[in-house]
Amino acid sequence: MKNQICCDGIQRRDFLKIGALAGAGFALPDYYSAANSEPKSSKTKSAIYIRLAGGPSHMDSFDMKPNAPDTHRGEFKEIKTNIPGTRISEHLPKMAKCADKYSILRGVSHSLAAHRLGSEYLMTGNRPLPSLKYPTYGAVISKELKNAVDIPQSVAIPKGPTGPTGFLGLEYGPLETGASPKPGEPMDIRGLSLSNGLTIEDIDRRNNLVKRYDTAFGDFANEDKILSGMDEFSQKAYQMMRSNNTREAFDLTKESSSIVNMFGDSSFSQSCLLATRLIESGVRLVSIQLGGWDTHRDNFSRLKDNNLPNLDDGVAGLLRALTAKRLLETTSVFITGEFGRTPKINPRGGRDHYPRAMFCLLAGGGMNGGQLIGQSDSKGEGPESRIITPDDVAATFYNSLGIDHTKEYHTPTGRPVMIVRDGKVIPELT
Repeated sequence: MKNQICCDGIQRRDFLKIGALAGAGFALPDYYSAANSEPKSSKTKSAIYIRLAGGPSHMDSFDMKPNAPDTHRGEFKEIKTNIPGTRISEHLPKMAKCADKYSILRGVSHSLAAHRLGSEYLMTGNRPLPSLKYPTYGAVISKELKNAVDIPQSVAIPKGPTGPTGFLGLEYGPLETGASPKPGEPMDIRGLSLSNGLTIEDIDRRNNLVKRYDTAFGDFANEDKILSGMDEFSQKAYQMMRSNNTREAFDLTKESSSIVNMFGDSSFSQSCLLATRLIESGVRLVSIQLGGWDTHRDNFSRLKDNNLPNLDDGVAGLLRALTAKRLLETTSVFITGEFGRTPKINPRGGRDHYPRAMFCLLAGGGMNGGQLIGQSDSKGEGPESRIITPDDVAATFYNSLGIDHTKEYHTPTGRPVMIVRDGKVIPELT
């Protein structure tokens, strides 16, 4: 007897699996996108990737130009940090006190001024190609680093990028929280939280039904990769739902007051707090998004009143908490936008897209902190001499995780592709 295939290509027994998970909040798209397969290595590192969506102004944050002309300089003053000679924006006072824990890369440069293209570049370490979708950091780390079966490999707060797995396949996608955490509240995570009166016993009964169906009708050959990934994911999802370890990792009420007090109440700050718990539980990659950096108008009021204080609270708390938990040395932290912003202030009091000069921050993971690496020119218009590319930053990030960035993967068509095609590890950080 041949296993029944529905009009959308899903086998009948897979509907049973979807049904067993749907009551816990897994929708059909999640069933596809969260599929998991066995990684090939088991290194003992984790990572946190913070995306500053929109492109933050380098000149108003980590690459101040107090001697630039009035047309460029901006309204903010620079302040000292705990590293002699390193100065950053006055609206980052908490990060100034922990500058020894991270390194600032200045004069990072590329040529892609569109949000989508710049984001793809900075989230993969590869300049985008029309014919190829490179996997993001989360997909590569999920493939290369192994964790416990009941803990997700990768978590995105609140959501990950479109097409995050590239050519690697859907099984390496992140678990998306769908929302940001709130102070003192456990998170209701789609797929992990039991809703509508559903119990673990209900999930067990539905899972047993799936097993009986498989026993009766057997596993049929010629199943494609998507269906195989679905099958693998259904078991992983089932294990995660039954795992107290996983549910507690998302419960901020379980965190000690000494750690909680390191963070502010904003959604970004609470996301950073959640990231420390997830890393502590065994998640390999946590990605966090902080938007609002596309400041074509009112750049200075938006940065002063919102963006920079939020960044300051969250990142300073993150670095302090990872240090207190003794996780910073084994956790690589990468903070970046898709590009910088124009050094010259526009007539609307804003700054526009500018990829020729931007900053990145790297911390933890055995990388040397407290450094200024690279330099932009006196007006912040481009690298002074040395050019650091997104490829170089990506190669360095992977290197800190014990991942060889020159390793080759193969696309579904058999094309060999290196993890990072052109990057070189930044020697000051190793």
